[in-house]
Amino acid sequence: MSVEVLDETGTGADVDALAGLSRFVLDRMRLHPDAELCLKLVDEGVMSELNRRFMDATGPTDVLAFPMDELRPGGAGDPVEARPDGQLGDVALCPAVAARNAAERDRSVADEVDLLVVHGILHLLGYDHAEPDDHREMFDLQAGLLAEWQRVRDNQLVRDDGSL
Repeated sequence: MSVEVLDETGTGADVDALAGLSRFVLDRMRLHPDAELCLKLVDEGVMSELNRRFMDATGPTDVLAFPMDELRPGGAGDPVEARPDGQLGDVALCPAVAARNAAERDRSVADEVDLLVVHGILHLLGYDHAEPDDHREMFDLQAGLLAEWQRVRDNQLVRDDGSL
């Protein structure tokens, strides 16, 4: 998996950890090994502009997803060769908004950023939460991926590339 993490905020984010989490999610979602993803950490000004331009909303938001090749997760038993490779898309994440969310939700900023990374990737894969059933499906999947990632990370079973 090709994962590029760009920290344009200068906040000193752990780009290696975020790349590892991203690869872990892409692997768990059975994406082609040649799929590409870009995760960009941006400040509130940039996020406000993206939110205005693409969502017709004002102010900064926490995460936005910009799918490219409309890649979808592979199903159990799907051979890797049958799934298309290509550019999954870009995820823009605003650590400043994530920090405010974390304080409101009584969790660490790192956990909030991890949640937003997974959330953004799921949006790239076509998941949405506009309808109650879709919301439940997406948030259950998100919670499961985060719980598995935390178990793996805490047990130090993850390699540098995000794989087990």
